[in-house]
Amino acid sequence: MTQVRKILIADDDDDLRDELVEQLALHAEFEPLHAATAQTAILAAREAAPDLIIMDVGLPDMDGREAVRQLRGEGYKNPIIMLTGHDSDADTIDGLDAGANDYVTKPFRFSVLLARMRVHLRQHEASDDALFRIGPFTFQPGSKHLISEKGSKLRLTEKETAILRFLYRARQSVVTRDVLLKEVWGYNSNVTTHTLETHIYRLRQKIEQDPAKSQLLITEAGGYKLMP
Repeated sequence: MTQVRKILIADDDDDLRDELVEQLALHAEFEPLHAATAQTAILAAREAAPDLIIMDVGLPDMDGREAVRQLRGEGYKNPIIMLTGHDSDADTIDGLDAGANDYVTKPFRFSVLLARMRVHLRQHEASDDALFRIGPFTFQPGSKHLISEKGSKLRLTEKETAILRFLYRARQSVVTRDVLLKEVWGYNSNVTTHTLETHIYRLRQKIEQDPAKSQLLITEAGGYKLMP
């Protein structure tokens, strides 16, 4: 099953916005959200925590770069791609200085925008700033924390963090024990499957409502998978 990423499109051009929503909806990996103003986009970013934002520079109520600056100031760390009708170095520099990750000049081909989106999503997921949703928790691999819906923090060990990160990136596919051992512990010949199973047991004590009946960290034939 493909992980679905929320994409927020902020643009006051109704035709372009509707076209982008329609095109993104054709891809099972995306759930498009949309806003016609900067303030609506900022509110949507706070409430929906999109995985990526496409932000037009020329919004009716606020310069898109200022909206980006505000979002970054509030702690939004996911990728932001800016759209602009002006192809100048000064505009690009201003947008990047505001906190945008990339700049796309109108008119553009959807395939180009899509490729850039995927690049930035992959890069972000590999960074320490990445946040992932696992059941009722927000997973912060950079700080080795799981944060509950009430805001309490559960500290993870380095190996527990590495296991969760690798299983999450597997997109709900089964990862065999041998692969997990190699990816998390490297080629240490002293590490056995018993070591892995001990870490899985401890993880379940932290993330499962009933560790005896796992709903998030599932055992499958030969390995494990994560159901975020």
